[in-house]
Amino acid sequence: MGVDVLLGLQWGDEGKGKIVDFLAPEYNVVARFQGGPNAGHTLEFDGIKHVLHQIPSGIFRNEIQNLIGNGVVLDPIIFKKEIDALDPFNLDVRSNLFLSRKAQLILPTHRLLDAAYEKSKGEKKIGSTLKGIGPTYQDKIGRNGLRVGDIVLDNFMTKYEELKNKHLTVLEFYQFPVDLKELEAQFFEAIEFMKGFTLSNTEFMVNDALNSGSTVLAEGAQGSLLDIDFGSYPFVTSSNTMSAGACTGLGVAPGNIGEVFGIFKAYCTRVGSGPFPTELFSKEGELLQQHGHEFGATTGRPRRCGWLDLVALKYTIMLNGVTQLFMMKADVLSIFEEIMVCTHYELPNGELTDRFPYDVSEVDVKPVYKVMQGWETDLTELNDYSALPQNLIDYVDFIENEVNVPINIISVGPDRKQTILRNKVMA
Repeated sequence: MGVDVLLGLQWGDEGKGKIVDFLAPEYNVVARFQGGPNAGHTLEFDGIKHVLHQIPSGIFRNEIQNLIGNGVVLDPIIFKKEIDALDPFNLDVRSNLFLSRKAQLILPTHRLLDAAYEKSKGEKKIGSTLKGIGPTYQDKIGRNGLRVGDIVLDNFMTKYEELKNKHLTVLEFYQFPVDLKELEAQFFEAIEFMKGFTLSNTEFMVNDALNSGSTVLAEGAQGSLLDIDFGSYPFVTSSNTMSAGACTGLGVAPGNIGEVFGIFKAYCTRVGSGPFPTELFSKEGELLQQHGHEFGATTGRPRRCGWLDLVALKYTIMLNGVTQLFMMKADVLSIFEEIMVCTHYELPNGELTDRFPYDVSEVDVKPVYKVMQGWETDLTELNDYSALPQNLIDYVDFIENEVNVPINIISVGPDRKQTILRNKVMA
C-alpha cells in the first residue's frame, strides 16, 4: 500500500479541494505536504461553500486523520480562523487533526517582509498572495526559522524575538512601515490556541499508517507550473508542488508513492503575474472568467483565463509521473460553439515545439491551436459518462490520446455530487 498523491497540473486553482473531499471516504489519512495559506481549496456540498487554506480537505469526514506535514508553512492566525469557521459543523477537529512539529511557522514579520519585497519589485512583482510564504521558506532554507514544535519549548520567546529583530532590520532597510501590536496580539493568542492540538512527528504517523495497511492521500497545493524548480520561474511559489514534494514534505520514501492523480481544468487559469501562453484577452476570456466564477479563493483576485495548453500539461504529467487524470469544470466550456486546444508552441525563430521552454518567462511563444466543436449542453444534472454529449467525449478522447494518460473523473459542477466517475480510481 503506497501514498497516493493528488496535485494540480496547471497554475493552481484546478479544483483539488473538491476532489480530495470526493475521494476522502476511500482513505484513512489525508495529508498536506507543502505550501501554506496561499492555497485556497474550495469544497461545496449540502448547499454550503467551504474554503480551506492550510487544513487538509479530509477534515469534513470525522473518520479520517488529517495531517499538516513538515513541508507546510503554517500561519497560526489563519489556522485559528479556519478552525473557528469549522465550529458550526460539529466536527471532531481536535481529535482528527495533527500538526507536524517540523512544519515552519509564519510570523507576523514574515507577512510584512513579503509586502516589502513585492513593493520593491515594482512592475516586476511576482504577484505574491502576501501571506508571508516566500520569506518563511527563505528562513527555513537559511536555517533561521521557527517550527511548530518550538512553541512548547521554554526558550520559544527568545527564539521569536531573535528572528523578529532580524526581520525588523531588513524592513528598516526597505523603509517599510511596521506596526506589530495588533498582529502580535493575534499571533500569540493563536499560538496558545495551537497548543490545544496534537503536535506530532507526522513522518512516523504516515509510515506507521502505511505499515498497518491504511490508505494515505497526499494533498498538494498550488499547481505544478508554480513549482520552485520546474515552474515558470521566477513567477512561481516557494515550494516543490510536484509529486516528489510529497516525499520530502511528509517523510515518505519514493518507493512508497502509489497512484499520482493529476487534476486539470478543461481550460487554463492563472492568478498574478507570469507567462500564460494561451491567455485570452478577448470576449472569450471574459466569458470564461464570468461563467467559471474565476476569482481567487485566497485573494479574491480575478483569474486570467485561456484555452487548454497541452504543451504545459504533457510537461507536468511527465514530471509528476501522473497515472490518472481528473478533468475539472467541463461544464464551463458548455457556453462555446468552438473550443481551442493548444498542441504546440511557435518559438520566435518560427520553430514548432511541444516541449515546455526553459525561458518561457522571457520569450513570447505563440500557441498553435486545434479547433474542436463545443457541446453547448448543460452538464450540471448529468451523472453518467454515457450521457455526456458526443463532442465532449471527443474532447476527452483527444486529450487522452495526446497525453497518453486516462481521464477517470470529469467534474460537471462545483458540488461533490456533480462528479462523473468514468473509470474506477482505487485499485
